[in-house]
Amino acid sequence: MPVIKVRDLAFGRLRSPDLDAQEEFLTHFGLIRAARTPTALYMRGTDPRHHLHVTEKGDPKVIGLAYLAASEEDLHKLAKVPGASPVEKIDEPGGGQRVRLREPNGLQVEVVYGIEGLPPIPVQRQEMNTGREPLRRREPMRLPKSPAPIKRIGHGVIATPDVKGTVRWFRETLGMICSDDVYAGTKENLIGSFNRVDCGDEYVDHHVLFAVHNERGGLNHMSFEVPDVDAVFADHEYIARLGKYEHMWGVGRHLLGSQVYDYWCDPWGRVHERWADTDRLNARTPGTLLSAEEALISQWGEDPPEKFIKHVSV
Repeated sequence: MPVIKVRDLAFGRLRSPDLDAQEEFLTHFGLIRAARTPTALYMRGTDPRHHLHVTEKGDPKVIGLAYLAASEEDLHKLAKVPGASPVEKIDEPGGGQRVRLREPNGLQVEVVYGIEGLPPIPVQRQEMNTGREPLRRREPMRLPKSPAPIKRIGHGVIATPDVKGTVRWFRETLGMICSDDVYAGTKENLIGSFNRVDCGDEYVDHHVLFAVHNERGGLNHMSFEVPDVDAVFADHEYIARLGKYEHMWGVGRHLLGSQVYDYWCDPWGRVHERWADTDRLNARTPGTLLSAEEALISQWGEDPPEKFIKHVSV
């Protein structure tokens, strides 16, 4: 039995030397400022979560990922894990409580509870007609100006030289369950693992964590949902026209998870993904074991470039 079962990914936490440049990138990317202090920037989406992305001021660094606990009681359970912090009050905008741990690759894992919410931000998007069901009638499609606002954070991808050990830690400590494991060569040689949260019969994203083999441990990318597929394509062009940021990969549609994706680097090379349309599973959906040739492909779009496959931010 796991120590607890987290409910979702809460936010990512980075460190950057220039909060103005970080906020400019994240605003172009579609996030919205929730709060800013002299030492940190907090960016939100349109859902009620107070923030999805935290940037502390300092030398460039990936600090880690934060997950949502189901209850305050779960925080106290987690605080008994070897190496865990006590239950702490969060002295940041939004408040709440947390326990801090280290996952096997050294990234900080915060498990949080009680962070205050904010009013949701309304987003107006038109229905898309299909051959099966034309929902939009007598109304021409007119997209709002880019960037479309981010809705929520979806998943984090951790690079690791030990996929099995990393996945074991997240499953035994935070209660994640397998969506798809990926092997190369023999079935014992695990090179990737897609994991989702276990919320019983409730349907959740195909994965909240992907652990992928790399010679170094660290963060491959953080991933955020946008309103629809139009937002992925239109905002790809919008960010590209700015001429300020490195494009990493996309646009395409993954096989595992099925998201329509687009990946961009912030000014310090940390990769951020915008996506729409993911698969949703519940605890009754069995996990699979697939070869890399079957699994790590796009249904359409270019193959992943080498710079993306080997990317690690620390």
